[in-house]
Amino acid sequence: METFELAAHPAHPPLAVRGVAARIIGVDAHWMTVRWRVEGAARLVVPPFAGKARADGLWQATCFELFVKPGHGDSYTEFNFSPSEQWAAYDFAGYREGMAERPMPRQPVCTPRRGRDVLIFDAAVPVGALPALPWRYGLTAVIVEEGGHTSYWAIAHRPERPDFHDEACFAARLPAPDGP
Repeated sequence: METFELAAHPAHPPLAVRGVAARIIGVDAHWMTVRWRVEGAARLVVPPFAGKARADGLWQATCFELFVKPGHGDSYTEFNFSPSEQWAAYDFAGYREGMAERPMPRQPVCTPRRGRDVLIFDAAVPVGALPALPWRYGLTAVIVEEGGHTSYWAIAHRPERPDFHDEACFAARLPAPDGP
């Protein structure tokens, strides 16, 4: 799978973070695992451990997101993953419309690993929670640094302001598997 070097939205540049990369690192019959790598993470503010649980408002702190849009229609799904191990999943009928909690067959597994100047964050999502392929998708991150400074990272952005729900952010493609 392709690794994406995410771009910070120019209206909200980072302070010390030098880069954020993201990719789907594996898919099997039960799980899809996505990895984000933050370089220059020494001043990164990570939410404290809260335990594995569904929670709203995770985007207000450092968090990592996956947006998935099936091959047809306007509907899409948003997954939020926090280094606190909390998570959220929402379905939308259209652009920021018809939001509802997405049913999950089991909780995602969030695994942060932090070194001196790097944070690696993995999120394992149950395959049963994902829309059917093919997809267009976006990998994004909200990065909060010391002093409350926030930057918004995505494969692609709309120019005016950060908006991960915008069509521009669904810049990657994952095809349906080949038939038998």
